[in-house]
Formats: sequence, structure tokens, C-alpha cells
Amino acid sequence: MKRSGKFFSCLISVLVVVSVCGCCSLKNTAVGNERRPNIAVAWNNTRSYSYESALRAAKELDANIIELGMLRSFYLEYDDDGMLIDSKDENGMLTSEAAKIIKTYTWKNSDVEKAMKGIDAVIFPGGSDISPTLYRNEQPWHGIPEETDYCAERDVSDYLLMSYCLDNDIPLLGICRGMQMLSVVSGADMIQDIEKYFADLGIDYSHVHRDPEKKDLVPHPVKILDKHSLIYKIVGKENLEGCPSWHHQAVWNFLDPKLKFTAVTITDRLPMIEAVEREDKTFCLGVQFHLEIAIRRALEKADSASKFMDYDTAMRFFRALLDRAREQKRQDEAA
Repeated sequence: MKRSGKFFSCLISVLVVVSVCGCCSLKNTAVGNERRPNIAVAWNNTRSYSYESALRAAKELDANIIELGMLRSFYLEYDDDGMLIDSKDENGMLTSEAAKIIKTYTWKNSDVEKAMKGIDAVIFPGGSDISPTLYRNEQPWHGIPEETDYCAERDVSDYLLMSYCLDNDIPLLGICRGMQMLSVVSGADMIQDIEKYFADLGIDYSHVHRDPEKKDLVPHPVKILDKHSLIYKIVGKENLEGCPSWHHQAVWNFLDPKLKFTAVTITDRLPMIEAVEREDKTFCLGVQFHLEIAIRRALEKADSASKFMDYDTAMRFFRALLDRAREQKRQDEAA
């Protein structure tokens, strides 16, 4: 999602900030004799509206919320400001050579393991587009200047973190870009621009997924396809209404058969993927819509709140992540 917004800066006392180098000091605040789960939010270079909203939603949980810093691959070179050297092009995209390194070695030889010490679950919020060099089949830049929004440093950081979570079965929730990164790490290709995609098919696009004037998110329904899916277990119904949407890209296809798409929005007679899950993991869910923004609008009693998903439905996703993190923590401590 390509919006930024101001957000109040007061933090609840349990918030622990992880430094950019990935070091952390976690507060093991306990409820009775049990430590509260530590839920991390993946680094965002711009503190986007989705990122701030994800933090706001996460703070509704009985958990310690940790803001992760930027994660680095030691196979790549960075300057003193943390910017990649010779690994991104003039559009800010990760170069083909750097992308191949990241796809080959994933989180190995990085600072991810150190940063993730004590973390029980991770939220991947929305933000900028993912470099198409990271797709299963590398694609060139789409050539639309007004839709050029990349951050190679965040692409590396998110790819490292996502691959670590998958390899170690860390519970995770991906939102918008987060769902797309889950798909890309699992071997997916992407539609780089939905409007262009429909135009190439000779179909008039109705802009179901983003306001063409970019004034606010648009609500649309989502159809859940599988009653055995994680998303259905979370919400307990086949249809979700008022799902806040702001994206011009979409997940297209998968390499890994363990990654399934479990919800869609019918867009001009064609299905667009709205949720993906990894069936080989205990809790691995990505959604294309912005449930965290529905929560924020409800908390702020915004005039627009009524057109989006209600607070309780949206919070079900975060509470399900918390429940899985708490159970995972118990199992780890008992081992």
C-alpha cells in the first residue's frame, strides 16, 4: 500500500523497540506465571499507514509488541546509513544478481536469527511494491513511472524474515504486501499492475481494489473458498464484507504446492486472490485486504469506519495469531 500517515507517538509500556542492528531486550511481562507472548512487527522504511495501523491493532492484544529493525544479509554490502551498495537499480529495485543471492541463501548468513530470539509470532504489514527480480520468474520493471515504489532494503529484510519464519514454523500474519511477500518467498509470480493486466485482456477494469484517485481505501466483499481453511476457521463464515483495499498488484500463481489460495474477490468476472495459506505450517496466513486499517478506523471512530469490516471481525485475525503464539510458546517451553 502506498500511503503514509501521521500517527500519535505514545507507546504502551509493554512496547519494546528492537534496534536497527537487530538486537533486542524483551520484557518477559507475565500474566500469573506465564510470560506474555512477544509479537513482532516487520520493519518498514517509511512507517506507512498500514504499518502504524498494524501496530495500533496489535496493541489491542495481551502481548508484548516489538518493532523489528532492518535485517541484513551479510552476502550484500551496505553503507553507514544502511543503504544497499551496488544492489539496486535506478528505480530502487533489487538487482537481478542481488535477488538471486537472496533467493538462493534466504536467511542464512544474516542477522535474522539474532533478531528473532524470543519472538513468538510476526506481523508483516503493507507497504511498497516488491522488486520483480524476486519473483519466481524474474520480470522487468513494469514501466509505469507513477506506480514506481520500491525499497530494495525492505525487500531483503522482509525476504530474510519471511524465509526464517517459514523454515522455523513461526506463526505469521501477512497483510497486503505481507501476503505478497509470503507468496513470493513460496515461489509465486505477480501481476505488476492490475489495470494494465485487465487492459491487456481487453477488459474494462472497475477499480475494485484501489480508488483511481487514491483518496481512500475502497471496501469490497471477499469470498472464502474452503471451509477447512485457516481463514474460515478464524471468521466462521464464507463471505466477508467491507474489506478495505488499496493495491494495484496481485498474486498470480505459485511454485510451492503447499501454498494455497483460500479467498478471492470476483473482479470484472475474474477471481483475484485475497488470501493465501501454507498448509505445512501451524499458522501461516496472508490476506490482501487491510484488516488493520478497519480496526484503526473503528478505534478512532472515523466517519468512514462504517463502510469497512467491523472491529470484532478484523480483530479475530490478530487474536487467532496471539492464540497460536501463546500455544507455540507453551510447547517450546515444555520441550
